[in-house]
Amino acid sequence: MNSASTLSYSEQIDFAFDYIKKLFLKTPQVGIILGTGLGQLIQNIEIELEVSYDTIPFFPVSTVESHKGKLIFGKLSGKSVVAMQGRFHYYEGYSMKEVTFPVRVMKKLGIGHLFVSNAAGGLNPDYNIGELMIINDHIDLFPENPLRGKNLDTFGVRFPDMSEPYDLSLVKKGLDIAVDNGLIVHQGVYAAVQGPNLETKAEYKYLRTIGGDAIGMSTIPEVIVARHMELPVFAISAITDLCSPGKVRKISLAEVLAGAAKAEPGMSLIIRELVKSL
Repeated sequence: MNSASTLSYSEQIDFAFDYIKKLFLKTPQVGIILGTGLGQLIQNIEIELEVSYDTIPFFPVSTVESHKGKLIFGKLSGKSVVAMQGRFHYYEGYSMKEVTFPVRVMKKLGIGHLFVSNAAGGLNPDYNIGELMIINDHIDLFPENPLRGKNLDTFGVRFPDMSEPYDLSLVKKGLDIAVDNGLIVHQGVYAAVQGPNLETKAEYKYLRTIGGDAIGMSTIPEVIVARHMELPVFAISAITDLCSPGKVRKISLAEVLAGAAKAEPGMSLIIRELVKSL
């Protein structure tokens, strides 16, 4: 995003919306954010348009190697969707308003639901690599909030309620889909930190003690902004490494991607079936 611009944040959102709307006239029903190593869902979308982030005015650009950086428009399970193939993270140097800018734009494009995926470390000792966790609550440990500053009154209220950040009816549907298809899926609390370094053993112990079942570096900012705009949210984590006592070890990005690849087919199935049910 061009920080030197004289346009306000709201005007930048409008500018990006106008650019996209000229390229894609339909109204997407669902917005999807694909996390680290979880881009294979794109293969299930009947693609109608691909737009590179770097062509959209004021859009951030992905700097993480596993995030491709495209907005994908098309049909998934018979519904019109817009999918982010690659997200933005606070640790990349973006402000929280920049991280969540695409969610504002997707809302303005007309989405009625937001689906979010991520790769996460398993704090709960019952979790194993390649399993899934449907998020039913979260713990925000970021040092910045995307709603800080002047409220965008056209999008939502100054003090949005967060007592149910994740749509519990979608959580139940997701769990039912998992059972029907023989998938190992948990539900739990996602904690998020700024990164990019992984946590120490003492920090993992702390995160588990305060109630975290999985740990990551994303998702919560997008969810806060979605709930500010009263968008129902479904979020799901692929457990890519283990962070409970006795299971912590050094891990590489390649191993994280391998764990995500193991979890991805089940995650894609749940998202496809949930989108179909809307």
